[in-house]
Amino acid sequence: MPNPHRIPRRLGLKALLAAAVTLPLSSAAAVSAPSASAEAPRVRRAPVTGHGVPDLRVMTFNLRFASTEEPDSWADRRPAMRRLLRAAAPDLFGTQEGLYQQLRDIDSDLAPHYAWIGTGRERISGDESTALFYDTRRLSPVEHGTFALSDTPDVLGSETWGGDTPRTATWVRFRDRSDSGREFLVLNTHLDNASQYARERAASLIVQRIARLRGTLPVVVTGDFNAYAHANRAYDTMVGTGLVDTWDAAARRGPLYGTFHARYRPPQPNGERIDWIFVSPGVKVEQASIDTSSLNGQYPSDHFPVQVSLRLT
Repeated sequence: MPNPHRIPRRLGLKALLAAAVTLPLSSAAAVSAPSASAEAPRVRRAPVTGHGVPDLRVMTFNLRFASTEEPDSWADRRPAMRRLLRAAAPDLFGTQEGLYQQLRDIDSDLAPHYAWIGTGRERISGDESTALFYDTRRLSPVEHGTFALSDTPDVLGSETWGGDTPRTATWVRFRDRSDSGREFLVLNTHLDNASQYARERAASLIVQRIARLRGTLPVVVTGDFNAYAHANRAYDTMVGTGLVDTWDAAARRGPLYGTFHARYRPPQPNGERIDWIFVSPGVKVEQASIDTSSLNGQYPSDHFPVQVSLRLT
């Protein structure tokens, strides 16, 4: 049955998204999703702020692309991914590396009130995306775009900084239905894994685009930055413009683990964070944590997701 609150599952199939151009959202028929299974734990609702608005629950999660390689193929990992996301129930989560069919799988595994925005990094139908998922009961997208991390950001698929692959950032301006229609800007990205120069240039481009897009809106930035927090010039660029590392700013924090655990190794206490969530000054960070859960010994990804609870005051 058509649902006027949902948008096309992958706008990049028909729309050519560019960085400097914002596109109005259109409605589309919804793809029905199965109801939550018995395996999903009961979700506790977010705390309510002093002015009656629930905290905004945000996650960043590198999904690890849908490989068929055993023993950690996407078919093996999908049940663990489904369980983690249903338990966490974020209002908003930025993803990295998701392939189109993989994103459709996640969409069908989530409750039917989720939708997503994203496009392949090279405008290829099955290519990796920096897609953003959101809870339509709370958040309403107003406008959005995707740009390449290169000297030609309006050309998706371009790569001019000597990186390993083309990279993108996806941004959305959301309206918060739970907070009197307050608007805020979200940007999700995935920096290059091989080139430090590409990471530094990408960080500079991202902060420039945020300055252009945000106006006076609160900002949330999610991503896999392929660099250690507090130990890389790309990180310095982000915080140097006033963005706040939510892990450092959180009133309460869970245990610190390395967020990348290649080959699906167990959590590494006090490891390095390469998956970050930033906010603009004035956003209050209530809590931050790293989710190391697995299902029957299977991890959902080779990254652990970072989760924060925010107040956009």
